[in-house]
Amino acid sequence: MGKDLSGKELGTGINQRKNKKYVGRFINRFGKRQEVRSNELREVKILLNAAIYEDINKLNRVDDSITLDVWFEKWLKNYKNKTICENTKIQYTSIYKKHIAPSLGAKRLIDINQLKILEILNQLDKKGYQYETRNKVRVLMLDMFDKAMTNELASKNPAKGIKMESKANTEPRVLTPEEQSSFFECSKGTFYDNLFTVAVSTGLRPGEVCGLKLNDIDFEKKLIKIDKTLLYQKFEGDEKKVFHFDPPKTKSSKREVPMNQQCTLAIKKQLMQRNVIMSKKTAKPVKGYEELVFTTKYGTPINAQVFGAAVKKTIDDINLCRDELEQMVHFSPHCFRHSFATRCFEAGIRPKTVQKYLGHATLQMTMDLYTHVLQDYSQEEMLKLEKVLDTTLDVTENMVNDKYQKFIEKDEEVDNLIYFKTVSI
Repeated sequence: MGKDLSGKELGTGINQRKNKKYVGRFINRFGKRQEVRSNELREVKILLNAAIYEDINKLNRVDDSITLDVWFEKWLKNYKNKTICENTKIQYTSIYKKHIAPSLGAKRLIDINQLKILEILNQLDKKGYQYETRNKVRVLMLDMFDKAMTNELASKNPAKGIKMESKANTEPRVLTPEEQSSFFECSKGTFYDNLFTVAVSTGLRPGEVCGLKLNDIDFEKKLIKIDKTLLYQKFEGDEKKVFHFDPPKTKSSKREVPMNQQCTLAIKKQLMQRNVIMSKKTAKPVKGYEELVFTTKYGTPINAQVFGAAVKKTIDDINLCRDELEQMVHFSPHCFRHSFATRCFEAGIRPKTVQKYLGHATLQMTMDLYTHVLQDYSQEEMLKLEKVLDTTLDVTENMVNDKYQKFIEKDEEVDNLIYFKTVSI
């Protein structure tokens, strides 16, 4: 029992200091001494009872002083370092520092509510950021607070329950058969034509096709082995952006993709082209990347910027000879992957097989990404069914007509027989 300065009993855990302030103390569930203070005895009792109530009901936090900046570093180091590739780690850090930290980084976890997160998302929307960027912010905050709750650093997840709708059309850009034909007619014979052909014939991600090495190609089995991706990034410890081989995006991204005839021919042509490039004095291959199948004209690895510029040049060449109303819309190298998937569905290949080709983690991912294609495909399949049903109906109709005709003829014979009997009587 504590006492005030005059020796009066104040109650368990409460006492009065020489400066006349009242202090209430107790040992919380974390084994730490927790205290509340006030100039008024009544207020200390209220604060102490509230603190004990929170402790009993696990509403208090193990550390209520930790800020979002501090927690982000702990979260990234302990929960993500060994589960994500280096490139994804860079993306997470970039998203956090650019879009989240300026507003919430210095705030304590316990001071961040849903409204503050919504304010960030709404600001990004006003600035013209697309759904993908805004959703990454939401997902990042959702996981950070989920892990904070596990460690009793937060009592609730303010990002939970936030829903967003995409205003723009989120369907992936896919080349129509006419666009694909025009593009490859124009790129034929150019330096990067083989790269384009392999990309659109396999559905490989840009980093996967640019990271192909000689031993990844099996002409006998007609297979391409995918077990890495080529990145051009500045990782921790790098002085500038350099090339890196990184593990595939997910476990299912490690796969073998079959080569069709066009792909096989393009790779063979590329290997001959590569041999010429490497034999020139201008060749400057990068150490550790000498075995790459696809390179620049200097024998160096191809990064996303070079790949994109090569695609743009071909489109620009096409548009030089077209009326303004018939201009081909520019697209990124990733469009080859979407076009490959679409051609697969158009050819009647099952979604599960397409999923394996693309290296998607789940079938649902493939279905969600190509919903619009599958809807068209379903309509085409229904038309096929209608044709079969129509044919069946024709057969049935003929059978019924034949039987009916026989029935009529037989009926007439019966009538005639009855007539003849009547006459004879």
